[in-house]
Amino acid sequence: MMIPLILIVAGIGLMVAFAVVPRRRQRVAIDEILGRLPLVPPVVEAGADGAAGDSAESPELEGLAGRATDLADGVVRRFDPRQSLGPALERARIPMHAGEFLIVTAAAGLGLAAVLLALTGSAPLALLGPAAAGMVSFRLVRRRIVKRRKAFENQLPDALSLVASSLSAGHTFLRAIQMMCEEAGPPLSEEFALVVAETRLGDPVVASLERMAERLQVRDMDMVVQAIRIQQTVGGRLATLLHTLSDFIRMRAELRREVSILTAEGRMSAYVLAGLVPFLLLMMQMLNPTYVRPLYSGSGLFLLIGCGLSVVAGMFMILRMVKIDV
Repeated sequence: MMIPLILIVAGIGLMVAFAVVPRRRQRVAIDEILGRLPLVPPVVEAGADGAAGDSAESPELEGLAGRATDLADGVVRRFDPRQSLGPALERARIPMHAGEFLIVTAAAGLGLAAVLLALTGSAPLALLGPAAAGMVSFRLVRRRIVKRRKAFENQLPDALSLVASSLSAGHTFLRAIQMMCEEAGPPLSEEFALVVAETRLGDPVVASLERMAERLQVRDMDMVVQAIRIQQTVGGRLATLLHTLSDFIRMRAELRREVSILTAEGRMSAYVLAGLVPFLLLMMQMLNPTYVRPLYSGSGLFLLIGCGLSVVAGMFMILRMVKIDV
């Protein structure tokens, strides 16, 4: 009974996950026409005449994917009035619309619920599958954003030094940024390449830098943009200013790493203590189901919900205590 259920849910999840691929292929072509950096590389179709890939795609599947994505987009617009999921996916460089991300997350939640139901035979524990899939997926987006932001912060001091050296050699500011993009790696080269592209379309350099700082939400970049704006207003040597900012940002990065090392034990304690409770509950359910069965009915259900809420609250409290802004 359970094996067919798992296969059915897994099949639905895979169908929904791969059904959104045709729409992403069309979006890549539009991004290339507009001169933007595509989030995913173009897909090279197999076949000698190039028609094999087109014949493999089903029009019915593509239509189903479009309707499902439009429906999911409507759900996102209703429950996310600020429209924060789409920009978050863009900052994380995840090649999906908000609706596509919601569909894949829901499919993963259904698959995880089926697996838990097959392993434990408990419907309340199976309900943890969709909740866990939602938490993990959104946590993954946030983690990728933070990882990309940290990589940008680590590259920024060297990039400012390179731009300042190019300015001292007699290059213009825009040309110095272009040379820096050729030498640096992603994500810094990708972001500054967008600045160069916007500038070529007629946008001021400072305005493009301000949008980049707002998009990345890096405080060091905000400071750099404000310094450049002030220098353009009052004058002065921009190369000297960028060298000073590079040294200052580098010292802040060293201090930030020291704080991260000192608070690593507290963060690890929060993760271990929060994961220990559901792990023990799952093990007891698998080894002795009758022992934890009273928790799934009556007052035991309220105790189980209260325990989960207290674990989550304690984890966030510990993480808040060890979070120190530098």
